[in-house]
Amino acid sequence: MEKGRIIFLNGVTSAGKTSIVKAFQARADKFYYALSNDLFQETVGLKYLHEDYWQHICDAVIMLYHTAKLFSDMGKNVIIDGILIEREEISPHYNQMREILKDNPLDIVEVYCPLDICKQRNIARGDRYETQSEDQAAWMADNIEYKLSVDTSLHSSEECADTIIKTLLG
Repeated sequence: MEKGRIIFLNGVTSAGKTSIVKAFQARADKFYYALSNDLFQETVGLKYLHEDYWQHICDAVIMLYHTAKLFSDMGKNVIIDGILIEREEISPHYNQMREILKDNPLDIVEVYCPLDICKQRNIARGDRYETQSEDQAAWMADNIEYKLSVDTSLHSSEECADTIIKTLLG
């Protein structure tokens, strides 16, 4: 059985990853299952997140990668809405993801948006703190091997999804 493709959208909160996922899934020509850090964070009760946030998030995100691998191994395409951060508590996060998905077709896409725009989006959303994107940018893993970069401050979610499909999926 041919393995499904995995497209990892990597970017800080409010960069536009989820909007791209929605635009991607609205298309009739390609089908991808969507997995996200936020979805897997929901598997951890708030009590436990408050007690040891980074350990529980690390566990949940590692399970996300194994789930993406399972889907891919079963021939299903997956799009991941996530962020590759490196903090002492979860390091080496990027290398762990690469190791788990090493035998699967994986493309990492940088979803970029200037931090001042992300900050405005965080405020408008109301469910993120103002400087959350800046904090995450400081924690972002170095030397990520991107296949493509899209800028949501210059292009709509639909245009970004089109660019990803044309560039990575032909």
